Amino acid sequence: MSKFSKVYFTSAASLLLGTTAGFADVTNADVWENWQGYMTSMGYEISANESVSGNVLKITDVTMQMDFTLGNDRMNATMPEIQFTEQGDGSVHITIPEKTIFDVDLTLESGEAVSTSIGYSQDGLNMIVTGDPDNFNYAYSANALDMTLGNLTVDDETIGPDLARAKVSLKDVNGNSTISTSELREYSQSGSIGLITYDVAFSDPETGSTIKMEGALRELASNSIGSIPNTGIKAQDVAAMLDAGFAVNGTAAYQAGNMDIAFDGPDGAGTATTSSSGGEIVFTMDGNGLRYGVGQDNLAINALMPDIPLPITLNMATSKFNVAMPLRKSDDEQDFAFGFTMGDFTVSDILWSMFDPAANLPRNPATLAVDLSGKAKILFDFFDPDQAAALESSGAAPGELNALSLNSFVVDAVGARLTATGDFTFDNTDLVSFKGMPRPTGGIDLKLVGGNGLLDNLVNMGILPEQQSMGARMMMGLFARAGTEPDTVTSKIEINDAGHILANGQRIQ
Repeated sequence: MSKFSKVYFTSAASLLLGTTAGFADVTNADVWENWQGYMTSMGYEISANESVSGNVLKITDVTMQMDFTLGNDRMNATMPEIQFTEQGDGSVHITIPEKTIFDVDLTLESGEAVSTSIGYSQDGLNMIVTGDPDNFNYAYSANALDMTLGNLTVDDETIGPDLARAKVSLKDVNGNSTISTSELREYSQSGSIGLITYDVAFSDPETGSTIKMEGALRELASNSIGSIPNTGIKAQDVAAMLDAGFAVNGTAAYQAGNMDIAFDGPDGAGTATTSSSGGEIVFTMDGNGLRYGVGQDNLAINALMPDIPLPITLNMATSKFNVAMPLRKSDDEQDFAFGFTMGDFTVSDILWSMFDPAANLPRNPATLAVDLSGKAKILFDFFDPDQAAALESSGAAPGELNALSLNSFVVDAVGARLTATGDFTFDNTDLVSFKGMPRPTGGIDLKLVGGNGLLDNLVNMGILPEQQSMGARMMMGLFARAGTEPDTVTSKIEINDAGHILANGQRIQ
């Protein structure tokens, strides 16, 4: 992780945790105690000054320290003030100044010292806690919340706003959360934000490179549930946290988004704009592994790039990506998955005309999609730096692939459509038959529609010589069978228990 990434990520994390984590009881003292317990369970060390005046508990000079999971990096963040006010009806009101500054100091493993400040301002922020000591409910709302990067220093060298700037603004913020406390700190929360805007820019004085990004997300809605161990385990020990029941599951969806990018550097300048009519992010992390998915609808990209004389225009009805992977060492097989979809995408006629000016190829929307799943054994602990270093030095395999399923594969473009499905298992005791790869057993079914028509078009365009076209047709004749529909071929490729490769039942190796 770069120094800038750590500054922004850790500073923002401490800011957000500091403004939402404390809504947990109906008396001032218990709210503050629960806030500290929550932050401690997330890996922070907390210190602060406390003073009481009537029904108000004022907390000042709040300091939060945390070591990163890997390496010797350490973060130190301070928040000037927060107040807890008992309202006399069993509820507590949380107050944060309209304008305040959060200071963050980082000591990197490399020895570099990074310090920054984040300016925080709020308009109409209202946070109310109700419930009882074992089950808390809090509600919050705000007209606007703004976070702005302030001073940034790396090893006593000041990086001014002309070299680094960042601002994030939230409008029409509403949310509700419940927190219950036992051996596991259980929580559920939902919220909405009417508008999120961001403006980020960086410059490298050594190379002259610059990048600027600004954009917006509209009508964001999120929901999440989770469990955090309340047993004194440090959050940096991810394996222990997972063993103790740590889990988080969340979704976030938005109705529209856009982003503008401009960059310049030694290789030239360029711009890019993107927009979409909505999207969703899904995230789960627990003892069964990590699962992440993101998707966008009606994605549009327009770009001007160095060394490319024409504008790039791409439109995509559906864009999806998902991954699932185990996180812990285990002698048992664990599930994994991977998939992506570029659905019904088109490019501009200007790009088409560069290689197909006569429009020989159909220009219908194209689709590329892959859906994989399988089972594997993880042979080392991802979160143990010593094991990771030993694995790197030894060159040993990090795991064993036991099974792989091709649930779906689609390439639909330029008048042809290739689809495939298949399943394989792998024998990790046989690394000889396939030259170091575990011996697979299974098969894959393929279907190609429009293959001959595509070859004809490529020959007409002069891209593919007739002789090579004939060779391709011969290969299809050897390894495929004619389908029931015109210009359709199918094939079944198998690997049997003896390690033989067969095409439609005929051995080819």
